[in-house]
Amino acid sequence: MDQSNRYANLTLKEADLIAGGRHVLCAYIMKPKAGFGNYIQTAAHFAAESSTGTNVEVSTTDNFTKGVDAIVYEIDEAKEIMKIAYPIELFDRNIIDGRAMIASFLTLTIGNNQGMGDVEYGKMYDFYMPPALLRLFDGPATTIKDLWRVLERPVVDGGFIVGTIIKPKLGLRPEPFARACYDFWLGGDFIKNDEPQGNQTFAPFKETVRAVNDAMRRAQDATGQPKLFSFNITADDHYEMIARGEYILETFGENADHVAFLVDGYVAGPAAVTTARRNFPKQYLHYHRAGHGAVTSPQSKRGYTAFVLAKMSRLQGASGIHVGTMGYGKMEGEASDRIAATMITEDKAQGPFYAQDWLGMNPTTPIISGGMNALRMPGFFENLGHSNLIMTAGGGAFGHVDGGAAGAISLRQAEQCWKAGVDPVEFARDHREFARAFESFPHDADALYPGWRERLHVKAA
Repeated sequence: MDQSNRYANLTLKEADLIAGGRHVLCAYIMKPKAGFGNYIQTAAHFAAESSTGTNVEVSTTDNFTKGVDAIVYEIDEAKEIMKIAYPIELFDRNIIDGRAMIASFLTLTIGNNQGMGDVEYGKMYDFYMPPALLRLFDGPATTIKDLWRVLERPVVDGGFIVGTIIKPKLGLRPEPFARACYDFWLGGDFIKNDEPQGNQTFAPFKETVRAVNDAMRRAQDATGQPKLFSFNITADDHYEMIARGEYILETFGENADHVAFLVDGYVAGPAAVTTARRNFPKQYLHYHRAGHGAVTSPQSKRGYTAFVLAKMSRLQGASGIHVGTMGYGKMEGEASDRIAATMITEDKAQGPFYAQDWLGMNPTTPIISGGMNALRMPGFFENLGHSNLIMTAGGGAFGHVDGGAAGAISLRQAEQCWKAGVDPVEFARDHREFARAFESFPHDADALYPGWRERLHVKAA
């Protein structure tokens, strides 16, 4: 059935829709399936299924219902671009406080339309949130400024937070895990649980929390410097998440502000993120996106992109979210992925399709992980243009030939090298830990800095 007369209006202008402030705008890459009608017909069906319609006329539709239809307002068939305007009245609000929710946003914009038989693929690449709905999202309660404050740094441009993930991600009992934490903290700032860690039988949650608390206190005594840890509190049951969070805070006591709470926001969903955001507003909310590649990967033609995921995380209230390594690490990505980091940190930013004004909403920190080490970091910082972020290098720290503490120091020195704007091989001459990173990761050294062995007088293995 052709629904384009009702669910498409290509005379609408995007600038007018934005000025009107009553629509959420979404940009998709969409391809109709062969044999099911033309592009505008499929786009209109997509909009209908995303809002007030279905694939047939129904007797319950009235004039008011038609007033909240989602409308296709722009298409570029050659580029497979489809843009849809969703009236803000469509979106669900909490009955307890009238606030907006990401669950409703996703249900409408990435819901039944992902399984439609006439759509070959349809993937969201950007969205615009108008002020009237933007103000109803929680946004972040804490930011990187709160971590800089704990680390006794300036709260403006406080710089690089040197972090790691203890490896192996699973298989360590509480005491070996805590010993690895202590070792890294002798040189670094921040340690995070890896995404599957929680309450395994070989590493009971409460025992691990107590061991890490003891390691943090000893590391702070040894170095005279504050340390940070991000605990995974993810669970299916929000009561379990709250119980984990409360036990951590009780155990850490006066060091409670040294603790972030990690939530696997993709697999556990918006409800888990909001549970942490609302029950523990003073804790840094660390959004881990494990599993997101199932829909965000460039290989996937459905769902939404990693950029969209990052943008949603700021609305939900994530203090920080993993944004990949922009092609400098082991995960999928490219240098242009820095657009996601810009969107979540700036008050006004341009996305692939829409400019977004965040109206003073707190920023979300880019968290960088996935195959990074000291040798890759100068180029990464140069591409991004700043170092106000958290980096969690697992192998990049514990793969250092001199151990985790030296690995942490090499990461810190990599930022110093970039800030100084000097040749990394020359910088290595006077910075032992950074120099030893060349020997620790020779494959990267050969690729990034040809001739480094001769210049540093290192024999080939």
